[in-house]
Order: sequence, then structure tokens, then C-alpha cells
Amino acid sequence: MSRHRLSWVGAIAVLAVALLVGAQGSGQPETPARRALRLAGDFRCPSCRDLSAAQSDAPTAQTLRDEILKLVEAGRTDGEIRAEVVNRFGSDILLKPPATGVAGLVWVLPVVAFVAAVAGLGFAFRRWRARALGGPSEEDRRVVEEALR
Repeated sequence: MSRHRLSWVGAIAVLAVALLVGAQGSGQPETPARRALRLAGDFRCPSCRDLSAAQSDAPTAQTLRDEILKLVEAGRTDGEIRAEVVNRFGSDILLKPPATGVAGLVWVLPVVAFVAAVAGLGFAFRRWRARALGGPSEEDRRVVEEALR
């Protein structure tokens, strides 16, 4: 195996191990306060709108965090808490729009455009390379001979 391939295999192995370790988590149960803060990160601040409720220092964000903590301590699931906050504030409160309907296009169209662009570049490069490797045609040679006369 060449050094070049060996270095790629090593880099991929390091990446795989790092992803595996990162996906493991701490293994400890999540505290109610930590869970409430994680859930608050899914919602916009009701007053400032440019930060999540977990990041904002606005009084409305603090109130939302307190409400989420109460719901967590009451034993509600993450889905129930999200549904209640959305029912109360509307779907604009979500930082990540649902990936259904028209809102799903926001997530799908950039990926489709990127794949199409990469495929188009691949076809263009293949075509340019085939032309470069093909050499001059008889027409090209005739034009050059006429120009040299």
C-alpha cells in the first residue's frame, strides 16, 4: 500500500474514532435543568427573535425557560413540551422549521442545487478532459496549415 493511501486510511480511522467517541455522550442521566436548557435552545427568544431562548438574557426568554423547566419537572416529554410552546406562540417560535410541506423545501432545495452543481461540474470536467486527450481534429490541422501559408 502506498504512503498516500496509508495516510488517507489513517485519517479516516482517526475521524471514525472521533465520531464514535463524540456520539457516546457522558453516560450520566440529564438533569431537569440541563434538559430544560437544551429544550429552550430549540426556540427563539419571544422578544429579541435573533437568539434562542437559551442564549437570550431578555425577561421573556427567562420566563420561557422557567415555563419549560416547570413542564420538565411535571414529567412532560420533549414532544409534549415542544407542542405546548408552539401552540402558545405559533410555529415562528421554532428555530428549525418543520421539514414538511413548503418549509421542507427550505431544507431540500439547497441540497438538490448542490448535488446538481457537482454533477454538472463532473460532466463538464470529463468532457473537457476527453477533448484535451483526443488531440487535434483534421479540421484543426487544416486551419493551422492554411494559417502557416
